[in-house]
Amino acid sequence: MRVAEILAVSEALERALALLRDGDVVAIPTETVYGLAGDATNGIGVARIFETKGRPRFNPLIAHVADMAMAERIALFDPLSKKLALAFWPGPLTLVLPQRTGNGIHPLVTAGLDTIALRMPRGFGGELIARLGRPLAAPSANSSGKISATTAQAVAADLGARIKLVVDGGATPVGLESTIVKAEGERLRLLRPGGIAAEDIEAAIGMELLRGGAAGVEAPGMLASHYAPDAAMRLNAGTVGEGEALLGFGIRRAEGWRHAAAFLNLSETGDLREAASNLFAYMQVLDSSGARIIAVEPVPFDGLGEAINDRLSRAASPRDNILAAT
Repeated sequence: MRVAEILAVSEALERALALLRDGDVVAIPTETVYGLAGDATNGIGVARIFETKGRPRFNPLIAHVADMAMAERIALFDPLSKKLALAFWPGPLTLVLPQRTGNGIHPLVTAGLDTIALRMPRGFGGELIARLGRPLAAPSANSSGKISATTAQAVAADLGARIKLVVDGGATPVGLESTIVKAEGERLRLLRPGGIAAEDIEAAIGMELLRGGAAGVEAPGMLASHYAPDAAMRLNAGTVGEGEALLGFGIRRAEGWRHAAAFLNLSETGDLREAASNLFAYMQVLDSSGARIIAVEPVPFDGLGEAINDRLSRAASPRDNILAAT
């Protein structure tokens, strides 16, 4: 069985470029999670993303750009969105914007919507896009609906038999997908909490973000069931049942925690940034413990806790609800 080649970022650029130019896909590190990248203007490459992940075709992809010039060739920026782009790009912020006519983006990327989700990544991803000269569609590098990968080894364990190259940039520093926002007139709506806390965005624009009320799947990561391990998830656990694994947070433990089948603490000090960076990797470890249920201690909702709780609630959602957001 073919297994993906794993190359360090210092060795991978030319190989990754060759695959992308040939309409293939490459797993790459970003500051958020690992992404499964394909040329966003190449229908074959974009189709391979969906095929490799087993991703529903109605679920749009984020297009990643190298700079503002590339972004403005693809989408139309309103003043609020432009302000956020200048404040947070490159970084873990995705903006949903009206598409510019004739932008060259393949329709599969936008799932038939007249808007497009754009992000500007740091590091290797940004360099790769600049060298390619075209935007990359790059959802998380994992089987659709499963836990996002934050290491090259996690990507290889999941997708290694389906792709040719994983670029190893070490563990991703943020550990959560990007925050997604969309301008609605003179206001901004939070579509998905993520690696930038909503409070930081609100401080940058001087107003509160709108929440809720989004109609259908307007952006990636809005399916009801997503980021899910094979084990069931039980949230806000005050006790640990027999045979359950425990995902902890902070210094206060759920009753019976010493008898958990496996235990990991997202952050012993209650640091939400540390918890975010550990979330997906720790879920994967506990999922591989053999426990049928992962109990999760309460995580506060302030700051990055909003995004952490969003991912936990989607991971815990019944798997037959995967179409509930459409």
